[in-house]
Amino acid sequence: MPKDIRIERFSGTALEHYIPELARLRIEVFRDFPYLYDGDYDYEKKYLQTYIDTPDSVIVLAFDGEKVVGASTAIPMQYETDQLKRPFLEQDYALDEVFYCSESVLNKNYRGLGLGVQFFEQREAHAKELGGFKVITFCCVERPLNHARRPANYVPLDLFWNKRGYVKHPELKTTYSWKDLDEIQETPKPMTFWLKHER
Repeated sequence: MPKDIRIERFSGTALEHYIPELARLRIEVFRDFPYLYDGDYDYEKKYLQTYIDTPDSVIVLAFDGEKVVGASTAIPMQYETDQLKRPFLEQDYALDEVFYCSESVLNKNYRGLGLGVQFFEQREAHAKELGGFKVITFCCVERPLNHARRPANYVPLDLFWNKRGYVKHPELKTTYSWKDLDEIQETPKPMTFWLKHER
């Protein structure tokens, strides 16, 4: 990793200073396939406030100098939305034993430097420090193979996630709604969970 790039973990009110940059970064990165998210700055600030207000949440930030170039969020599942909790309750998971890695966003110029691995390692370390979690999970959007906006050179991250110890669980699904770049209103998007069981 280049010497000027550093990784730091933040929780609670220490995050407030970085909310505007994080909102901008999320909108920028999530415009790309597969999310195609037509972002809203006010919504992003409100969303990120959850991590300031929620006990035991964490945001891992990547800095190049003083500039935030990447971020990764995580939170105990028991504090998440009903949409996220529902599939786990239906499959009889104990929510207080599940730690949810929300998302990672990284400026295009900083990809391929190992920061994605660092994001997972830092969030998993935070979960271990909190203690009591048997499952670490995240979810990703499912897009059809023939999607009109799918880039010809698009490579899914499945292999990367497998190398981190995560396995896709098709029985754990939810939906989230947002407005794609070419949509006039929000539509539901299918999301599938990946799980890693702690030893």
